[in-house]
Amino acid sequence: MSGGSSLFCGFRVLGLYSNHVPHALRYHKKHREFYVTTAVGKCVHTYNVKRLGIVSVSNSLSDDISCVAADRMLVFAAAGRLISAFARNKEVVMRYHGHGQDVRLLLPLGDQLISADGGGDVIVWDVQEGDVYLRLKFDPASFDVSAMMHPSTYLNKVLLGSSQGALQLWNIKTSKLLFTFPGWSAGVTVLQQSPAVDVVGVGTASGRIIIHNIRLDETLMSFTQDWGPISSLAFRTDGPPIVASGSPQGHIAFWDLERRQLVTQQRHAHSTAIAAATFLHGEPLMITNGADNAIKVWIFDQEGGGARLLRSRQGHSGPPTTIHHHGNDGKNILSAGQDGTLQSFSTVHERFNRNLGHGSINKKKEQKKKKGLSYEELRLPAIAAFSSAAARQSDWDSLVACHRGRLAATTWNVPRCTMGTHHLQPPGARRNSIATAVDITSCGNFAVIGSSCGRVDVYNLQSGQHRGSYGDQDKAHSGAVRGVATDSLNQLTLTTASDWLLKFWRFKSRKQEVQLKLHAAPASMMLHRDSGMLALALDDFTLLVVDIETRRVVRKFAGHHGNINGMTFSPDGRWLVTVAMDCTIRTWDLPSGCLVDCFLVAMAPVGVSLSPTGDFLATAHVDSLGVYLWTNKSLCGPVGLRPLPADHQPAEETLPGVTADELGQGETSEEADDVYESAEQLGAELVTLSLLPESRWKSLLHLDAIKRRNKPVAPPAAPAAAPFFLPTLPGLTPRFTSPEQQDPQEAQSKLLGWGQLAQRSEFSCELDAALHSGSFSVPLRLLKGCGPAALSVELTCLSSEGGGASSLLLAFIHMIDSMLSSGRDFDLAHAYLALFLKLHLRSLSQDAVAMAALLRLSSRLEAGWAELQASFDQSLCLLSYAKSALL
Repeated sequence: MSGGSSLFCGFRVLGLYSNHVPHALRYHKKHREFYVTTAVGKCVHTYNVKRLGIVSVSNSLSDDISCVAADRMLVFAAAGRLISAFARNKEVVMRYHGHGQDVRLLLPLGDQLISADGGGDVIVWDVQEGDVYLRLKFDPASFDVSAMMHPSTYLNKVLLGSSQGALQLWNIKTSKLLFTFPGWSAGVTVLQQSPAVDVVGVGTASGRIIIHNIRLDETLMSFTQDWGPISSLAFRTDGPPIVASGSPQGHIAFWDLERRQLVTQQRHAHSTAIAAATFLHGEPLMITNGADNAIKVWIFDQEGGGARLLRSRQGHSGPPTTIHHHGNDGKNILSAGQDGTLQSFSTVHERFNRNLGHGSINKKKEQKKKKGLSYEELRLPAIAAFSSAAARQSDWDSLVACHRGRLAATTWNVPRCTMGTHHLQPPGARRNSIATAVDITSCGNFAVIGSSCGRVDVYNLQSGQHRGSYGDQDKAHSGAVRGVATDSLNQLTLTTASDWLLKFWRFKSRKQEVQLKLHAAPASMMLHRDSGMLALALDDFTLLVVDIETRRVVRKFAGHHGNINGMTFSPDGRWLVTVAMDCTIRTWDLPSGCLVDCFLVAMAPVGVSLSPTGDFLATAHVDSLGVYLWTNKSLCGPVGLRPLPADHQPAEETLPGVTADELGQGETSEEADDVYESAEQLGAELVTLSLLPESRWKSLLHLDAIKRRNKPVAPPAAPAAAPFFLPTLPGLTPRFTSPEQQDPQEAQSKLLGWGQLAQRSEFSCELDAALHSGSFSVPLRLLKGCGPAALSVELTCLSSEGGGASSLLLAFIHMIDSMLSSGRDFDLAHAYLALFLKLHLRSLSQDAVAMAALLRLSSRLEAGWAELQASFDQSLCLLSYAKSALL
């Protein structure tokens, strides 16, 4: 098993959208649509702005991406000292080597790419060839390049800003310094071109925004932001003269350039610093991204120039700590993160993701205003543990969560994605105690909550009322409760605590039945209700499996070398999957009591959940914002599992990445070379259609009915005495021709003789020649160019009555046979053959050679249809099975 896991395979990661790297915006001329590109770890993600749907995910680079830029055709990403160019937003087509330190700035400029690193090197690259066109060397002590911009209409010019505050204008073609701007005694963080030529927006580390004319070296106006350094600048181009500035606190300010004042502000646009803000050209839309793992599109349709959130893609801004599948279909994963939010991720499509938001103190607005509490003070701490049930989720709250350092548990409504109305707190409990464990009964009516003081209380979820406590003097254990669980019939309640005891209680009477003494303190507990197996993770890194019917320990597993962070059962109760701080994910087979699968991951997993359908394993990891999905290989084919030895050394599995397999609209390249061309024939057992319009072949058998339908009702009218166009004699002066001056050949009778009627058409001649050569491509091409009426005339003329011969009938049969044997033009072959038999079946029945050829053709038709019918039946059977599985 040196190849990693034999049971699970990485599938995809959910909930990763953006990081601290500023996004890049590009416009696709062919699609007439804007696309935004963000960096997530070692990959580049591309989303369409219209729906914020992911359209492509790039191949992974060797290191984390530090900056991203894009032009009309390529996307550039810098990872460490290497710059990579992606075509079609996915494949690396060019790499640029030459920097001595990490690259931190990129600027595409026509056929050149300008990059700057932390060591003072600014390199101009030839994009197509990958060669160094120009290299500029700066001393970081005197001029540390911190921003770059190409001034509009300035040919071959680039404006460089420094962390010391000075600006320099360079000509990259002649390698000359054109002008130096002394600056404003503060480091330059952002340079942005304004809609006006020669006017540039400069953002500084002191919070000042300078609107400067670089042609006249004149400062037009300046603003001061109170939220710290300027992290981004953006100018509106759809009319109002507005500039937006981002701050490290996540706020955005909007400044009016005409009135020179602050118009409005968008507080808490992101929970972290604004990485980049960009206005769409000619539209009242602005795109922002930040390190809080969010991409947001804002629309300016409010009174006073304010913005509102139009659409967003947002995951956890802090690593998730607890994950559970919700419902019986396994399509939704509930995740609680260190950022204090509770989110629902869909394994089907990201458009079904939901954010249930932060928990908040349930107080009236008057009390909030009276006490002067801020927005942050009203937030509840992060969720430490939660339990959900889908049985009565349409009637009342179906999720109960325990928060860090807080005794009261909160309820949540999952379908409505809101926090509930109840705060479940036991009466008479000590103030310093906190809620540590929770479980909802299978019926969805009750919640059992354990606390650090040893209490275990029961609550009614519909009313939120306290229904009783377990143990004498309302104390079930002498130590902190580490886990609670109820069986499927609400007969038993199981509790465990730091006093090394596992207790069994009657759910209704709340009386203790029996208790088990453990050999170590338990850390967590999980019950598989269908099988009645209870798994306990102990502090000595061992696992115990208890049968709740016999009240005995039936399995004991040892092998982890770190704290066990999560456990989950397979739907049939055969496997127990555990994750620990030793970075291993282990699968234990309960019937045999053996370890059957084990693999390493790069980051320690902190949570695990196996879907109720058994198709996906979800894991959450330390310092990672995503939820990772692993495919269960045993559902796709036979998997040979054998017990692993005690000294087994697991191999590392790569964490899955984001996939773009469910795209509404993909982005295609504008290059003609990248257009996929289908093969003429896919396989010998398949057939290919002609792709001609149906009107060219579908109505061949109904030409007589069409002629009768199109027959005019009234007889044709006699022409006028004088023609509209009179014949003239050749010459400079136009003269009409009299009947005596007409050509004798033209004056003869219009009736043609039998010899002229007996002349063969081009198709007949080519068909006769093809009978001897064996290649029927030329006559078939002629038939494809004929309309239905002309094609009927050509086939009619094949018989001797129409001027043809019996050899032409035989040649036509051979042509149809060659079409069927090649598998091409399948629809035309059947249509032509049907019309041919309709016209000449009587004459063919009297020709023994033609009948023999028709019999061979009939056997080929039957064999071809039999193969197609088998393929159709197989496809329909597979489609029916897939539909039944989804339902």
